[in-house]
Amino acid sequence: MPGDEQSLSTLFFWFSALVVASAYFSSSETGMMSLNRYRMNHLKHQGHPGATRASKLLENPDKLIGIILIGNNFVNFLAASVASSIAIVLLGNPAPLATAIILTLVVLVFAEVTPKTIAALYPEKIAYPSSIVLSLLLKILYPAVWIINRVSNALVKLLGFHPQVDDSLQQLTPDELRTVVHESRSRLPKKRQGMLLNILDLEKVRVDDIMVPRHDIVGLNLEDDMQSILDQIANAHHTRIPVYKGDIDNMIGILHMRSVGKLMKVEQLNKAVLIQETLEPYYIPESTALHTQLFAFQNKKMRLAVVVDEYGAVRGIVTLEDILEEIVGEFTTDRADSNRDIHEQQDGSYLIDGGISIRDLNRSLGWSIDGRGAKTLNGLLMEILQSIPDSSVGMRLDGYCAEIVQIKDNMFRTIRMWEQQSEEETS
Repeated sequence: MPGDEQSLSTLFFWFSALVVASAYFSSSETGMMSLNRYRMNHLKHQGHPGATRASKLLENPDKLIGIILIGNNFVNFLAASVASSIAIVLLGNPAPLATAIILTLVVLVFAEVTPKTIAALYPEKIAYPSSIVLSLLLKILYPAVWIINRVSNALVKLLGFHPQVDDSLQQLTPDELRTVVHESRSRLPKKRQGMLLNILDLEKVRVDDIMVPRHDIVGLNLEDDMQSILDQIANAHHTRIPVYKGDIDNMIGILHMRSVGKLMKVEQLNKAVLIQETLEPYYIPESTALHTQLFAFQNKKMRLAVVVDEYGAVRGIVTLEDILEEIVGEFTTDRADSNRDIHEQQDGSYLIDGGISIRDLNRSLGWSIDGRGAKTLNGLLMEILQSIPDSSVGMRLDGYCAEIVQIKDNMFRTIRMWEQQSEEETS
């Protein structure tokens, strides 16, 4: 009959419209919850209207979810009623089982799985435009949303949970930030990625991990004759040189090479004039974290500090350049070639100075020797052996082989080391 056909067409039209509306609410929910919050905040600060609306809606997720669920459930229940009316027109009875099966398939495919998949893949394309309608619906249906949220929050509290969002949970921890940097390797150049990771690791490193150790400090001893001091100044490779008398613990000051030009104009250059040009030493404890020392250098407008232990004895020196190298890397292309403490041999092993720090050794050769205890290779081997052997001794540590080649002044001066091959590599 013409009337039944017209009625059936109208029902199908409304059913299709309700399925589309259900798809909208489903995709909006997934899109809003899948947004990258940090990218959204970045776009918001740039004045992006969609990001601004979405950010405002996400400030109250309970209200956002409430308006989405109200809309989604309403259109789904209404679609079920329309589907029952269509079954009555076609079959003469509601046919609840057949109607439920067909309705479930249609809603799952067209109103749930497909729109949610698209929204998960392209959250910004879905969430930002849909935020216009959601903001409008939230204003219109606010009383209903408020009542539902009050009841829902009361139930949440009864179950022992807090209904308010903890903002601290939305903030990245340092370890999570490291993960973000690692996962951004396709977008960040490798060097920049390394710099970001090094900055995050500054708080884990202390000045005694990177300092120039006491026995490697190049300084001017005022007990030397004047000609010897002038020769040292002429051949100096550093901008700032410690000046001491007799022992490095008796430090007088730090001589800046910029002051040497003034000294050369003095006809009767002597040690007293030299002392007048030195700057007072800046002492720091050996346990100072690198990020703390970096800010200290910045605040004090200084570039060199003398590291001392708990008894006030000089342990070494650290410079601003040393800390910057921890961030940007060494100012050379090949650390192993440039490091005077490491000499590669033809057989693939390395002759290594025992005074090298474990950290420098690992960074130079890409090794992973555990350096949480002793700071130098000599100290690590001393801890392992618990004595100083009379002859050459070999040992294994952390997957590496070490052979003591030279012992001098109660120290392991030269050590031959190489990576220990696994059984699979040797077979």
